[in-house]
Amino acid sequence: MKYIIILGDGMSDEPLAAYGNKTPLQMANKPHIDWLAKHGQSGMLKTVPETMHPGSEIANMAVLGYDVEKVFEGRGVIEAASIGVELEPGDLGMRCNLICVEDNILKNHSAGHISSEEAEVLIRFLDEKLGNDKVKFYPGVSYRHLLVIKGGIKDFACTPPHDVPGTPFRDVMPESKSPEAQATCELVTELIMKSQELLKDHPINQKRKEAGKDPANSVWPWSPGYKPAMPTLKEMFGIEKSAVISAVDLIQGIGVYAGMDVIKVEGATGLYDTNYEGKAKAAVDALKDHDLVYLHIEASDEAGHEGDVELKTKTIEYLDGRVVKYILEETAKMEEEVAIAILPDHPTPCALKTHTREPVPFTIYKPGKPADGVQVYDEFDPRKGVLGLLEGDEFIREFLGQR
Repeated sequence: MKYIIILGDGMSDEPLAAYGNKTPLQMANKPHIDWLAKHGQSGMLKTVPETMHPGSEIANMAVLGYDVEKVFEGRGVIEAASIGVELEPGDLGMRCNLICVEDNILKNHSAGHISSEEAEVLIRFLDEKLGNDKVKFYPGVSYRHLLVIKGGIKDFACTPPHDVPGTPFRDVMPESKSPEAQATCELVTELIMKSQELLKDHPINQKRKEAGKDPANSVWPWSPGYKPAMPTLKEMFGIEKSAVISAVDLIQGIGVYAGMDVIKVEGATGLYDTNYEGKAKAAVDALKDHDLVYLHIEASDEAGHEGDVELKTKTIEYLDGRVVKYILEETAKMEEEVAIAILPDHPTPCALKTHTREPVPFTIYKPGKPADGVQVYDEFDPRKGVLGLLEGDEFIREFLGQR
């Protein structure tokens, strides 16, 4: 049997009073996702340990069966693998957002979803001005970049910028948790402040402001860590060949450490305008010579961060009609049977505009396996599913028939 996991990042939510106490999943027209629920077996999955922040890095690693409390080292170091940066012992890697600060308020975590082309110019400019034998900036995708500090100490607190839109940025600056990390913490703070001086009048930002767009006028490093020691999916579960498809460096980086082939799709953006059809086709094609495919769609998460209920609902409908429909049709034609799982990594409630650690609904469909009576895929009906509440590696083992 072949296996495909369809991951709708952040697509679960909370009931919204202004929408009849329904969630985007309940409001969306999604007949193909609901078909999976009706013909599969469902449950709820706890993806974020109580001791950890509910980030996509934690949750996606948990979906793949990793003991995140044991192996997680930080978001930046995972993304380093995606963009081909080989970290050396003692290198501290950090995710480095380009953000928008307005009147000393952290307006948004993405500088208005700046383009990769614009962002690369700004990051290379900052590396030229602020980089040295200890500090290096590397460009990534859109607002997501990498900062590496040689000999840095990771024991300081950093606030993810997507958690605090509307907050005075000085209220959420890095804070050292030990005397040993004080110098590194002060360096990161200095880089933030110097970046604001350097970026405020940059031609890229002048053009963005003239066009009515948010300027990328500050960096925001966070999630410090060192190169992780992660076993591969083959080592953990015996999966000989696997692939990951995502527009997001973070997910691609997890794939690299997991021993997965990283398949990139032209036009994949991580937003509502991503190339849904291209990603669906790439996933089906990958199933021909891979045992497991992890298809990650970011759009619903970004809509949740924006608090845009209508857009989030639409992204779920796009996932249904432009991805799941095609995968159902094409896998049904394959000689070897294909098991399909669908789930988010974590909720991203529109009302909160950030991630929460609530368990997420999942459905596993395997041809010929009895259904469990769940009728629709949302945050509530799968709670009645036969698979109950899973955590740790129970989901992936259930999916692979190893539980």
